[in-house]
Amino acid sequence: MVMSRASGNKTLDAIHTAAVPEKQIGLSGSVKNQTNIICSQLANYFSKFSKTPVICKVVGRKVLDGVGQPTLEVEIYCTVKNYEKRICSTVMSSHSQIPENALPETTEADEKERKDCVNTAVEWVNESLNVMLRDLKPTDQCKVDKMLGEYFTKKVEEKKEVQKQEEEEEAEATLALTSCTPSATALPGKKKAAKPGKKVSVAERTIPPAEPVESVLCGSLAIGGTSLAVAKAGATISRIPLYLHIALLKCNQDSPKEISLPLPMVTLLNCEKISPAKLKLVKEVVLIPPVQLSLKQGIERVLDIQKEMMRLLEPPDKMPSPQLADSKKGRARNTGKKAPPRALKRISHLGCLITGCDNLEQPLLLMQTACNNIGLELGTDMYLAINCAAHELMDYVKGKYEILTGTFKSPDEMVDIYVELINKFPFIIGLIDPLRKEDRQQWNNICCALGSKCYLIAEDAATYISKLKLDQNITIPTCSGVVLKYINQTTVSDLIELTGLLDGQRHITILGSPDGESSDDSLVDLAVGLGARFIKLGGLSRGERVTKYNRLLAIEEELAKNRTLREANLEFIAFAEESRPEKQLSDVVFPPPLPPQLSQPALQVHSPPAQLPEDSTLT
Repeated sequence: MVMSRASGNKTLDAIHTAAVPEKQIGLSGSVKNQTNIICSQLANYFSKFSKTPVICKVVGRKVLDGVGQPTLEVEIYCTVKNYEKRICSTVMSSHSQIPENALPETTEADEKERKDCVNTAVEWVNESLNVMLRDLKPTDQCKVDKMLGEYFTKKVEEKKEVQKQEEEEEAEATLALTSCTPSATALPGKKKAAKPGKKVSVAERTIPPAEPVESVLCGSLAIGGTSLAVAKAGATISRIPLYLHIALLKCNQDSPKEISLPLPMVTLLNCEKISPAKLKLVKEVVLIPPVQLSLKQGIERVLDIQKEMMRLLEPPDKMPSPQLADSKKGRARNTGKKAPPRALKRISHLGCLITGCDNLEQPLLLMQTACNNIGLELGTDMYLAINCAAHELMDYVKGKYEILTGTFKSPDEMVDIYVELINKFPFIIGLIDPLRKEDRQQWNNICCALGSKCYLIAEDAATYISKLKLDQNITIPTCSGVVLKYINQTTVSDLIELTGLLDGQRHITILGSPDGESSDDSLVDLAVGLGARFIKLGGLSRGERVTKYNRLLAIEEELAKNRTLREANLEFIAFAEESRPEKQLSDVVFPPPLPPQLSQPALQVHSPPAQLPEDSTLT
């Protein structure tokens, strides 16, 4: 016992001597201060031998997103040094597949279904997932996501069984009713024949029918929310940023030497598709800063353009609205007080300005005017992308797209319109959803015609990509890239796998922000960690969207400080002129990287190029 105590005293003396400098021992007259220093050193020393933190509790809660819709928040608690500690939380963004011009009845049904989905997701998290993930390491993302995927698959099978049982019961009830009721069918001789001169209304030309809307399992938010929350917890436990944690997961724990930031696609205008506006083809006008600017410089330039655009959209006479003109407040403003800009009242839920246009050129000329007024040139100082949202324009009776009120174009004619548009306005370097995903031949045609000049991006046409884990035979239309949204049952591991697959196909990846955003900024870290080419966050208004831009700016500053920021580089992809069979994602062979000698000089897209190389670099 004496030897043990002496040995312990020697150990304490050694730690004390190493922890406290001689000068501090000699000058300090407070024993309490020396004791605190010794205890701190002991705590740091023995903490190295503590047990790895594990998940002890997962909590689900219903909260509101940026547009006031219910959504899911997931909190992760871990056992750290034998104490329960709240590590992090994440809020899922709500996503609706209902177009903005849907009927009120459809919108109400969608809102009711969303509430049910959130309630079910909260139940899943607080009950099944809370028990299932207990004692797992938050750093073991693959294991967590595998268990979440198996749980979701089980729920899908249970749903199918319930539906099958309901269908059988309904069939039995119908059979019983038919056997008890006299037949109401007409006699053969009494059957009415169609009149010879009457024609049935059919589409002018047969088009591929719309694919059914992707079914969303009630409660699937719990899978994506829990996976992302565990990823954030893993980054926190590892004491690294979330974007670096994601990059390590994608690179199999090999730390990347450099990281490039995704270019922001900033929505400036949201063009109304309702009366009195006639233009329906353009849903959003998006700004893309040039790559030679830093992110901070690009955002500042976009803000300058936005300020000038607000001035242009303001009525020249600054007349108050009719509602204010009859009020005392309105009369006060008429006496000399300056009315607020009209655009301030016209901010959409996407955080951008709302306006209406009567033709396709009007918003583009408006953008040119705004840039010229502040000394900028489109095609050099700023680029544009257009979100066409063509799936919202199809008239299935006529079999054509309604691009203007009363003006209809076939899918082949749409390709010609886009070719003419890009040739006339070469500063447009991106078209988002120019066609429905069902018009696959036209996707191939437009990529062959414009792929070397701009990006042809599928957003709605790629919404089914979250089902890739369940069905490996899904094909995607020929396109330059896809917009991925972290919604529903998509896990972090799924997103890592999908982006790797798209990289192998030389598709660009765009991380997109759903309609119902929250203040959670994890999407930005996901985009940076996954190496996305672009990030589409909406406009530079509304707190839940500006928060993400601020996070992107903070990451840029951190990478620049660590000297690990890699300059972005954009390349267009020239598609083969002949029609090629569509590739299945499961059959993709990863091509080798391009040799250095194929790199081309900078492409000046402000003037129409004559012949562009197969891989043109945009600076």
